[in-house]
Amino acid sequence: MKYSFEINRRLPSFNEYTKACRSNKYAGAEMKKQIELEIWAYITNKLKGVKIDKPIFITFTWVEENKKRDLDNICFAKKFILDALQKAGVIENDNSKHVTGFTDKFEYADRSKVIVELEEIPDEQK
Repeated sequence: MKYSFEINRRLPSFNEYTKACRSNKYAGAEMKKQIELEIWAYITNKLKGVKIDKPIFITFTWVEENKKRDLDNICFAKKFILDALQKAGVIENDNSKHVTGFTDKFEYADRSKVIVELEEIPDEQK
């Protein structure tokens, strides 16, 4: 089974998160909390009631407005997405038992967004 949802905003990069953490001892935690709450809303809007019990493989498509940010800084935000998936109850945990892997794709368009595709791993492929 496959599931997907979109986050229609540009997520913070690793550099932005690091800057917040260094600015104030609570700023990084607050940023993470707020971003996860926003992502949770996108998840529950699209995947309401979905609970995936099988291991999954995730494809992240990072759509950026320009090429100013380094790719590794962009995809750092998957940490926020995985934690929000867990908090939304879509996945039990984001450890390697439940998330077998992921891939990152990068595209460019007028508006930034993240497309998240979750694919259950069939029992015979575990």
